[in-house]
Amino acid sequence: MAEEVIGCRRCPRLVAHRERMACTKRRAFQDWEYWGRPLPGFGDRSAQLMIIGLAPAAHGGNRTGRIFTGDRSGDWLYDALHRFGFANQPTSVHRNDGLSLTGAYVTAAARCAPPDNKPTPEELRSCQRFLQREIVLLGHLRVIITLGRVAFDAYLRARQALGQALPQPRPQFGHAAVHPLGTATLIGSYHPSQRNTQTGLLTHGMFDIVFATARRLIDDELGSEGVGL
Repeated sequence: MAEEVIGCRRCPRLVAHRERMACTKRRAFQDWEYWGRPLPGFGDRSAQLMIIGLAPAAHGGNRTGRIFTGDRSGDWLYDALHRFGFANQPTSVHRNDGLSLTGAYVTAAARCAPPDNKPTPEELRSCQRFLQREIVLLGHLRVIITLGRVAFDAYLRARQALGQALPQPRPQFGHAAVHPLGTATLIGSYHPSQRNTQTGLLTHGMFDIVFATARRLIDDELGSEGVGL
């Protein structure tokens, strides 16, 4: 599946943008050989936790070749994963930096860096098949954290496309809002973008609440399974 993601060229606008960014580069990264391709998910194949973001950053994942790596959003995400026991280190700098995840898997609604960080509805639909396959392949998922409304809606669409029922009324996005979905629990979070973190819309304390909730839900379920044995 990773090879299929990396080789995808279905969206001309995204192909052009990601490759243009890889050629022009940012001044601070002129010595980098940019990845410039779509990004597969990253993490533990036995994950109980899935984190879904919006899309790779032009000079983050599109540069480094790993999702949420090399930008400020990734700094927030992997630091939180480390502090709550899902990552072996708090930083994610490049794809060969030794980072590994335990019990967690990170992916995105769109796999290519989009202009202005805004994939179109058609581009999101084109990428949906990848998210659907990840949901199926990761058979131990217990908690889904979506970073932002777009990722929240993308997960619900993918789940419905797989024939998995949604509660009524339909879950609505909100920060730290918890939605039991039967086989898994969905938690919404504001995206740790610089716009959100620098304006105070998202603070470290608010982000911690989301991951503390995920950690508790997973540990409680694992504990109850242990009692059953």
